[in-house]
Amino acid sequence: MREILEAESRAILAIPVTEDYARAVEAIVERVHRRGGKLVTSGMGKAGQIAMNIATTFSSTGTPAVNLHPSEAQHGDLGVVQPNDIMLLISNSGKTREILELIELLRRLYPAGIPIIAITGNIDSPLGRLADIPLWTGGAPEVCPLGLTPTTSTTMMTVIGDVLVVNTMKAIGFTAEDYARRHHGGYLGSAARAACAGENHDK
Repeated sequence: MREILEAESRAILAIPVTEDYARAVEAIVERVHRRGGKLVTSGMGKAGQIAMNIATTFSSTGTPAVNLHPSEAQHGDLGVVQPNDIMLLISNSGKTREILELIELLRRLYPAGIPIIAITGNIDSPLGRLADIPLWTGGAPEVCPLGLTPTTSTTMMTVIGDVLVVNTMKAIGFTAEDYARRHHGGYLGSAARAACAGENHDK
C-alpha cells in the first residue's frame, strides 16, 4: 500500500507546472464569466467520469459547466455547445477516437472556433497538438501491475481538474455565501451557511 501511495504522490509532484494553467483559467473566466458561455467537459471511459466530476465541481463553485458524452455528441447532444463556450477535453493517450471526432464536429459547427483545453498524458498526441491550451499530466506510469488500468493517470487528471477549479474560484472571488446559494443540502450546505453566519457576525 505504501509503495502505491508513494508512487502516486511522486507522480502528482512531477506534474509539469507551466504558464498554460494561468492561460486556462483566464480562458475559462473570459468565456464563461465575461461572455456568458459555459465550460463543456468531455472524456471517454474513466476519463469521462473524471470530466463529469470536474463539470459538477465547477458548477458548484460558480462556473457553469456541463459534461458532454463524446459518443452522444454524434447523435445530437453536440447542440448543447454554444458560440461563447469553452471545452475541456480529457484523454490520457491523447488518441481517443471519440474525442478527436468531437473536435472535428465542433469545428464544423463553429468554424470560428471554440477554445479547447486538454488534459492529456501525451503532449505530442493528436489531442495535445489540436488543443489551444494543452495541460500535460507528465505521463507517469500506471501503478496497475499490468501497466494498463487507469490508476495513476486518473489521479493526475483529477488533481489537474482541482487546480483549475480552485484557481478559477480565486479569479472570480467566489465566497462561502456564493457556495451556500448553490449547495443548500447536506453537510456541505450546512457548513457553508455556518461559514456565512460567522462572516456576518464578525462584521
